[in-house]
Amino acid sequence: MATIETQHDVTGDVVPAVVVPTRYPRWRGLLRSRKLIAGLAIVGFFGLVAIVGPLLVADPDLVSDDRLLPPSGAHPLGTTNTGQDVFRQLVVATRGSMVVGVVVGLLATVVSVLVGVVGGYAGGRTDEGFSLVSNVFLVLPGLPLVVLITDYVQTRGALAIALIVSITSWAGAARVLRAQTLSLRARDYVDAARVSGEPDWRIVTFEILPNLLPLIAAQFVFAVIGGILTEAALAFLGLGGAGSWGTMLYFAQNSQALSLGAWWWFVPPGLCIALVGAGLALINFSLDELINPRLRATPARRTRPGGRR
Repeated sequence: MATIETQHDVTGDVVPAVVVPTRYPRWRGLLRSRKLIAGLAIVGFFGLVAIVGPLLVADPDLVSDDRLLPPSGAHPLGTTNTGQDVFRQLVVATRGSMVVGVVVGLLATVVSVLVGVVGGYAGGRTDEGFSLVSNVFLVLPGLPLVVLITDYVQTRGALAIALIVSITSWAGAARVLRAQTLSLRARDYVDAARVSGEPDWRIVTFEILPNLLPLIAAQFVFAVIGGILTEAALAFLGLGGAGSWGTMLYFAQNSQALSLGAWWWFVPPGLCIALVGAGLALINFSLDELINPRLRATPARRTRPGGRR
């Protein structure tokens, strides 16, 4: 979108002046998206719990004689078979799962941008080498490879799990960014910047990356979802670190919480995973609407009485 400013000459005639582009009109429409607001509210709530929550609750590993009690005033989410408070465990586990998701999102996005954008703009052998590495990681099965690496590595903290998951989470996004970069580098304004003598790093930073920001943001959100779900799967298999929603599900399954009817032990962590996934999915849908105008909902036109609009 752009606005055309006009001016009058000495004879009083209207003369078109400079065409002033309207900057980031799509981002303004995105800020009014109900999906984005709902998604940010959900993710923001869990982010706040992850930051502040562990500082406000007592030690979640404390055992007591209150074993397998349902939710009550003393224990809002009941207790485990060893008398541990489920609510405390859930609050502390929120930090572990959210940290893994954010770290995976950041690392996978940075690697995909470096491989996809740099390779797509440079072309030649650089692009061929990056494409070969990307294709190899795309062919390898993701979850079995993560399980194999996690079983081999002895350290299983939150950051170690995030690094392992990030290894297999960047290739698909890199291919998408490479395709978009190949399209953008042939645009007229990129050729004009190249002819004017601007260095390559400046062209990539100020001419190509701003046009890829919606796509990069969507890839980041998708990587966060994948990181949280993969970590939960690893923890459920007994390969995750301590203090996450997947770890709670692992101990609940090993203690036969479902057979004992202790639904308060495994439902809260599963529900948290679903809610965070739904919030991130709403954010991703909003970014998809920003990237693809065909996905935007067009407001219905009002019809006047008599059939006239």
